[in-house]
Amino acid sequence: VQLQASGGGLVQAGGSLRLSCAASGRTFSIYSMGWFRQAPGKEREFVAAINWGGGRTNYADSVKGRFAISRDNAKDTMYLQMNSLKPEDTARYYCAADLVKMGVSSADYDYWGQGTQVTVSS
Repeated sequence: VQLQASGGGLVQAGGSLRLSCAASGRTFSIYSMGWFRQAPGKEREFVAAINWGGGRTNYADSVKGRFAISRDNAKDTMYLQMNSLKPEDTARYYCAADLVKMGVSSADYDYWGQGTQVTVSS
């Protein structure tokens, strides 16, 4: 499966953005999906994950209550709604897919998009 992330940009603290991850090449609905982020000089970290049907989600503590992950299998697309953004949310955001499980480690995912940059100004 090929993944294409989009929707990043520059936003002020307290603002919102919605990221999208469009999939192609294989049946999207069979994959668990995740969002990760990586800031300069830091490790890639887990943000959120969603199972194949969308009925189960998981969030990092740092984004719980502010971010919402969702998917539309009819459109082969996953989303990350980000509200109440903070400067510490600044990072490149990556979407990922895996057939086996809804993991929280980047090692759990076999397929990755190219990332989209999110910059939050204070």
